[in-house]
Amino acid sequence: MTYPDKYHLTAEESRFLAKKKWDENVYCGMKMENRAVTFPQTKTILDGINVPDVRLDDIQAILNMRDAWRFQLEHMSDPVTLDYLCRLNGFVARNEALSWGVLRAGRVAISGTDFLPPVPTPETVEAELSAILTGTSSATDKALEAFCWGARGQFFWDGNKRTSLLLANKLLLSAGAGMLTITEKHMEQFNTLLLGYYDTGEPESLKSFLYENAIQGIDL
Repeated sequence: MTYPDKYHLTAEESRFLAKKKWDENVYCGMKMENRAVTFPQTKTILDGINVPDVRLDDIQAILNMRDAWRFQLEHMSDPVTLDYLCRLNGFVARNEALSWGVLRAGRVAISGTDFLPPVPTPETVEAELSAILTGTSSATDKALEAFCWGARGQFFWDGNKRTSLLLANKLLLSAGAGMLTITEKHMEQFNTLLLGYYDTGEPESLKSFLYENAIQGIDL
């Protein structure tokens, strides 16, 4: 199944969309990790105001996503490479993992599934990323594939879903095809489909769900 672009925005419109929605996307990243923060708390922290009843590691995670988005907006024209992906993770997982910004060198397990992702090698990750990027499909199709690939591949010690979310949004925004954000009302179904994808390796149900429920844009 292919997924045509829902939006065809100019570079200026894409940047406006990203600046308008990035705080919601940061909150999406927090809920993907089941962190106990609300959207008002997330927005308050992003505004630089202390929220006493939020755990320090949750504040760190929010600020990490903030810095990743700042980097992304400043480097929207950069090519997507393994180095770019590692730089995103370097922001996302800073002080959260054994190491960040580099491919993991050991085994990891994923909660809720028996699937054990293989230890990644630069050659394999680069080849798989290149195959996604050089296909003839739409930017939306590539973004959905990249998100699923990164989430299941677990290439880093931590922050894989958030890093994959940022990667997908890089592809979408660069092409004027909108943004990928899973809202709170869709999070439970997203998690169910994601676990099913981990088990089967078949991404179509997850991609279809994201296409129908998580692509946002500007209706002109």
